[in-house]
Amino acid sequence: MTSWLWLALASLLSCAGQLCQKQATRPVPLARRNKHLGLWLGLALMSLGTGMALWLLVLQRIPVGVAYPMLSLNFVWVTLAARFLWREPVSLRHAFGVALIIIGIVLLGSSL
Repeated sequence: MTSWLWLALASLLSCAGQLCQKQATRPVPLARRNKHLGLWLGLALMSLGTGMALWLLVLQRIPVGVAYPMLSLNFVWVTLAARFLWREPVSLRHAFGVALIIIGIVLLGSSL
């Protein structure tokens, strides 16, 4: 069970890292630009690095054929976060794709 929690945390940390990268590109006043960029890129590196370390632990315990498709949840997390944090539009086609990802993960998880 712990391996599945690590897998979920690795996915969430990867998502957090990607969101921090996006935040680093957001416009800020010139006087704060370097501090803003350094903060968000530093957070991105920490999140992605920690997520990768957890991912390596997961791969020791869960077959890669099962674990790797679960990382597709990153697409779901990033889509939802971008929608709520930055009000980015989600087209019907994109939402359908996210729904298919969720269905695929449920099918994969129920076959274990």
